[in-house]
Amino acid sequence: MTTLFVNRHSFHDVKLPERRMLFHIPSSGLFELDEVGGSLLDFLKENDRVSLDGVRERFDGRVTASDLAQTFENFRELSILCDAPAGPDLGLRTEIRSFPISTVVLNVNTGCNLSCTYCYKEDLDVPSKGRRMNFDTACKSIELLLAEGAVHDRINVIFFGGEPLTNLALIEQVVDYTERRCAEEGKHVDFSMTTNATLLTEDIVDYLDRHRFGLSISMDGPEAVHNRRRLTVGGKGTYSVVASKARMLLERYRSKPVGVRVTMTAGYTDVPAIHRHLKGELGFFEVGFAPATSGPLTAFNLNADELQAVFDGMKALGRAYRDAALRGENNGFSNMHQLMSDLYEGRKKALPCGAGVGLLAVDHKGDLNLCHRFTGSDMPRFGNVDEGIAKEALGAFLEKATDRADKGCSTCRIRNLCAGGCYHESYAHFGDPLSPTYHYCDLMRDWVDFGIEIYTEILVKNPGFFRQHLSTRSIQL
Repeated sequence: MTTLFVNRHSFHDVKLPERRMLFHIPSSGLFELDEVGGSLLDFLKENDRVSLDGVRERFDGRVTASDLAQTFENFRELSILCDAPAGPDLGLRTEIRSFPISTVVLNVNTGCNLSCTYCYKEDLDVPSKGRRMNFDTACKSIELLLAEGAVHDRINVIFFGGEPLTNLALIEQVVDYTERRCAEEGKHVDFSMTTNATLLTEDIVDYLDRHRFGLSISMDGPEAVHNRRRLTVGGKGTYSVVASKARMLLERYRSKPVGVRVTMTAGYTDVPAIHRHLKGELGFFEVGFAPATSGPLTAFNLNADELQAVFDGMKALGRAYRDAALRGENNGFSNMHQLMSDLYEGRKKALPCGAGVGLLAVDHKGDLNLCHRFTGSDMPRFGNVDEGIAKEALGAFLEKATDRADKGCSTCRIRNLCAGGCYHESYAHFGDPLSPTYHYCDLMRDWVDFGIEIYTEILVKNPGFFRQHLSTRSIQL
């Protein structure tokens, strides 16, 4: 029989306490291996090429010929066995000239009433010097979104800053304009906002509720933790006011669940304790954690040991997520929930996120940025609201982003879940938005393996959890 080549870049073997899973890298699919599958996979890992006759000889008398032949054919269908040698995954390698964006981020004011020590925003100003987007620029942004995103029935408008509520008057104008234009075009619109919560009032909360905003609050945990980094311009801690505003918000808000985003910085790595406070004591629906490793002030960045401690804490919280899931509950740990969604849907990413393809950010001048993190940076802009998207330049950038040649991603087992990592993280850490986030690689591979273990246990013991709790959510930043 013809010899077949073993494609080592197509599978990852995950051995769990009670079962063995094959992670199919090209499709992000998971398959449970029976004894025949596991034995055959072990044999394939010892050889570069095999034939069915050779495999039969190796397993003669140990398994039935029909079971062996079926498993062999299954591996061939998954391209684990190939007619020719398989090289590294070089990426999508296709021309990108279509940008059907569904989301625009409006940087409505560079001014912020806080002075968080780790803030990445290069265009951040104190309130008195904030540069505000005007209504004309905002309207042109919406028209650009409607034109380029004409294929979508639903669009998303995200308000960002600085602190976006420092330009509430513009937000109200944009909401009215966008709702009217979407009604004319027969489209639906979702509004979102990330806010530090300090400027919330009952009237503002009720307004946001009427227009069904998706809200994400920036808050870093209990008082001692939050007040280390999230300070007023005058240098005072903000926990008491943020916690008070958050309680008021959570009591009044009805249209959508409210999440909270935590930035993990040097000096404190207790992920479960932060989650207990924000979810259990304050009552946020979900809590997401973002480790700081590439901020402009290195004193606030997690070192290697602290980053490991954060991931260890995330595993502890991930096991609590599993325990809750087995009871049919979602404990609101959004990092784990996102990974469960990726595995459940078999997500395959050529790019790390929708920046540039599904989303663009507009700064106060009307320039188009890859995402909200790049406003004010030295990164090239990709057009403006007057002239439109610079499609040649943006396409060239994204084509390079999909190119995995000469990158560790080409042979990485999580390449289709990670796709190289956050552009801005790479830009801040390496000075190159197209460099993979190599400082995260080992931790992320371990995190995905851990996720596969959690996912498998939930799938076996309570598969209804995924049908009940995994659904598309509004975009949050």
